[in-house]
Amino acid sequence: MMAQEILILAGGGGHTGYAYALAQALYEKASLSFLVPEGDTLSQKRISQFGRVDTLVKPRGPKTSTYTFAARLAKSFAAVLNKVPRNISALVSSGSNFCIPPALAAWFKGTPLINIESSVRFTAASKTAKILQPFSDLTALQWEEQKKLLANGVVVGPLLRKPEVEPWDGGYILVTGGTYGHRALFDAIKETSADNVVLQTGGISPEPYVQAHPEWNVISWTEKFHDLLAGAEVVVTHFGSTVLDALVYGKNIVMVPNPEWTRTAGAEDAKILAEKVNAVLVEEITPESLSNAIEEAKKKKVPAFANGAENLANKILELIRPPT
Repeated sequence: MMAQEILILAGGGGHTGYAYALAQALYEKASLSFLVPEGDTLSQKRISQFGRVDTLVKPRGPKTSTYTFAARLAKSFAAVLNKVPRNISALVSSGSNFCIPPALAAWFKGTPLINIESSVRFTAASKTAKILQPFSDLTALQWEEQKKLLANGVVVGPLLRKPEVEPWDGGYILVTGGTYGHRALFDAIKETSADNVVLQTGGISPEPYVQAHPEWNVISWTEKFHDLLAGAEVVVTHFGSTVLDALVYGKNIVMVPNPEWTRTAGAEDAKILAEKVNAVLVEEITPESLSNAIEEAKKKKVPAFANGAENLANKILELIRPPT
């Protein structure tokens, strides 16, 4: 077994995307273990190839009430000391409220703490990043603009996965709303004339879209999401780590922020991210606006970025390397 063991917190959804990219970069350079939210079987399956996976309650989702959040947060703090071993070399927070209890437990035990700021934050730092920065040995930023939000952070670049299959042109439009789904987007795309669509609905029932478009490929989840990305002509998604994943495979992007998500980054953040990745941003979600955005996206040039996951992996290994 390797001397260094790194515990990575995969907070679900896009935060698991960051954890996955970092795990790829660290694999076989250190022993890896993971914490994922209870019930998040997709995250567990996706990252189990890299190391042992344990679970912990996630205090808050996009629509969790304040009362439920408080109860879950207390439950997480009560369980966390047994979930964070004292002998690990470092703990990495991928962001989200899920990471706060185990990150503070690691700090209490004297374990080096690394915290990742989200790729969608430009106008205000995430609450998790602000809470954990005073306790962190390294705050990893994905864009230069984030330096003004977290002055002590270190810019490593966007956390990009390594491509797992060769990109190809399947001629279809990939529509995804992430883990929780995006009903407004799905309902609007359903009313367009698009006939070659792969729709991943996440936490929303696929049945209405299967019935409306039996010719579409409609799924709830897949562990092989990279296969769908690799063959898409255009990727239509909310803004999150799927945007970074689309870049990895050289795919044009239509970004459609979910108006139901009021606790995440806002409209100005979406505009800035869309400019950086040369995506088409849809602010009014209608069948016509989506159809026009898809056609516009096909004419865009996909930018290339250095892989911040590799940069961050190297910085973590330097941080935990035993003195000579």
